[in-house]
Amino acid sequence: MTPMRWIRYATPDGPRWGVLEGEWVRELRGNPFGQWMVGATAGPLCDVSLLAPVVPTKILCVGRNYPAHAAEHGAEVPAEPLLFFKPPSAVIGPDAPIVLPTQSRQVEYEAELAVVIGRRCRNVRPEEAWTYVLGVTCANDVTARDLQRRDGQWTRAKGFDTFCPVGPWLAVGVAEAEMADRAVICRVNGEVRQHGRTSEMVFSPAHLIAYAASVMTLEPGDLFLTGTPAGVGPLHPGDVVEVEVEGIGILRNPVTS
Repeated sequence: MTPMRWIRYATPDGPRWGVLEGEWVRELRGNPFGQWMVGATAGPLCDVSLLAPVVPTKILCVGRNYPAHAAEHGAEVPAEPLLFFKPPSAVIGPDAPIVLPTQSRQVEYEAELAVVIGRRCRNVRPEEAWTYVLGVTCANDVTARDLQRRDGQWTRAKGFDTFCPVGPWLAVGVAEAEMADRAVICRVNGEVRQHGRTSEMVFSPAHLIAYAASVMTLEPGDLFLTGTPAGVGPLHPGDVVEVEVEGIGILRNPVTS
């Protein structure tokens, strides 16, 4: 079954939710995390300005979830998920610029599959965790690698404004099994830099959700980045970076200083 594609887009009256039908946008009326319905046609996709398809209260991420990525940094794969946060202020949507901060000389891309929580989640088993997922999208866990190494913890390196591009839309109604072996790709200026598969993950998205929900309550709209494959590398002003999750979409962002 083809998943629904939900978007958030800008209007003169503020952000709106919409549903893509082909290349046309229809209004999504009501609460996307509760009761909703598809409304009138709002216009063609080419005429709307896309925003990040989610406004999370928190962004959870996991480090070293692909063995080859851990190896390229000379690190071991952790016995348990290595969780960290990015602040909601880091979120940007498709085509919004990633701004390289003056504090860092080595900012890198990290292509990732992201899941969005659809309902409040606490103390769930891995086998039921996917039932709490609203949908999936593409994300870029932009990282100031030099600051990450220097600080000894990751808050500053992961937390700059614009360091969490998300989009271009949210694929809703995707089954867990459908995401078990999808390509995760990063391109910079059209050149493939990362090419991994979700089947390479040490901890599955469902395992990650259950693990995190044993610690904290996950709220509707919370964003969970599931780790990056090998091949991370630098970004420079003028670059255009793309994150593609096979069958979901392509997230594109320019880079500026």
